Amino acid sequence: MKLLDERIWALFKRHWKYTLTYWSVFFSFGLCIAFLGPTLLDLRCQTQSSLQQITWVFFSQQFFLLVGSSLGGLFKRTLLSSLWTLFSCALVISLVFSVIPLCDHVSLLSVAMAIAGLAMGVIDTIANLQLVKLYQRDSAIFLQALHFFIGLGALVSPLVADPFLSEDSCVLGANWTLNSTSPADLEHLRESLVGQGAVIPNISQYPLHTEGVVITRVSYAFWIIALINLPVPAAVLALMYRERLLPCSSTGTRLLERADSQSGAGESSEGHQSFFHCCNLAKLRGRPATFFLLHALGGAIVFITDGIIGSYAGFVYTYAVSPPLLMGHKTAGYLDTLFWAAITVGRLAFIYLSYRYPAPRLLTFSLLGVIVVQCLLMIFYTSCVFLFIGTCVLGLCISSVFPSMLAFTEDILDYKGCATTVLVTSASSGEMLLQLLIGSVIDSQGSYSFLLCCTVTSFISLCLFLLFLVVQRCHRNGQTDPSQGTDLKEKPQPGGS
Repeated sequence: MKLLDERIWALFKRHWKYTLTYWSVFFSFGLCIAFLGPTLLDLRCQTQSSLQQITWVFFSQQFFLLVGSSLGGLFKRTLLSSLWTLFSCALVISLVFSVIPLCDHVSLLSVAMAIAGLAMGVIDTIANLQLVKLYQRDSAIFLQALHFFIGLGALVSPLVADPFLSEDSCVLGANWTLNSTSPADLEHLRESLVGQGAVIPNISQYPLHTEGVVITRVSYAFWIIALINLPVPAAVLALMYRERLLPCSSTGTRLLERADSQSGAGESSEGHQSFFHCCNLAKLRGRPATFFLLHALGGAIVFITDGIIGSYAGFVYTYAVSPPLLMGHKTAGYLDTLFWAAITVGRLAFIYLSYRYPAPRLLTFSLLGVIVVQCLLMIFYTSCVFLFIGTCVLGLCISSVFPSMLAFTEDILDYKGCATTVLVTSASSGEMLLQLLIGSVIDSQGSYSFLLCCTVTSFISLCLFLLFLVVQRCHRNGQTDPSQGTDLKEKPQPGGS
């Protein structure tokens, strides 16, 4: 046990500069991706648009985040290209957030958020790919830490925005008073809109004006976020300078080759590429059926689990304030924060658990826990107290599924498939599409269908994971078949580049 501790610590000391840089980039990612929801009503005032128009900004960000995740692998050819891409994307996010206060029309705001979403998607793919390449079979521990930082950023983000959000109507006209929409109504709307994308709640009873004098201080919040984010591209640039990866270095070629061999040790030309490059038929010929099934099943599992995270965060407030719970708006507003706090704490705990236990055991425990909690939430659907308890436990259980699934799938495929790109793209797709689907069901069938949809999809994810275990056993047996001349037991140890 002590030797393993020293080996993990030695790996971290060897790659600590890169690791801390990727973690800081993901903290910035979480900070920015969670910032749109709380500020949406103030952005509606800034652009003097209707709520139906402004909520499509959500869709713009989520759609281009999906596109960025799909294309991120294109910038993964060398370590230098990856770091330059991270630097560029982090800098673009800061620039976009600094100009958002100048967007006086919803179309301009949609374009700005699309650019930010594209940069975030590229960051999502590259940071995951780089950590998997650095640590390989030990990557689960460091991936849990990576995703802990995105949760930490998402928790800090509302704290930055809150002092600058309007407590009353932020558009005044000659015939309207300041209290035309009460602070309680605005807070209710703000909580209802967080994370719901293009799914619009019933807002006909709230007078949200579009013409008049705009009074909002939300610009300061975006400028502060842009400033907080600036050290991230600076850190990436400093890393490239310290590692002599910049063109101005006289010994840049030699060290660049060293860095590329270090980052890409054991990686064949068939390694991680963009999602679309992974679909190249010429690259897929001769692959066993289990190779495709592992990608498809792994992608489907994270599609569902990340979709559940997005849906639960987006609709738990709406569920809580609806019959039969009829929870107070302010009390229900804590549920979303509690859920993200539980996810963050869960990922922190799973850093240690990933070191102690194998990924299949952790994933089985997590998926079973998700199902049990949601079944109990359906049984005690009239209990406000249990909703808080269930929300906390659900966040703890589901927090580790994506990083554990990513590390497990890459290990099965010997780091030669497209697992990271496929899983990151699938997770982004699920967070957007499953959320829209569940939102449509809630709109037509009522709030109780929210828990039913999440429970059904959780059962599906567990069934898919059990099938995944069967397929991975078949895949390993096929790879160790003497007729194929391959033995997975001879894989090089991680960090041995």
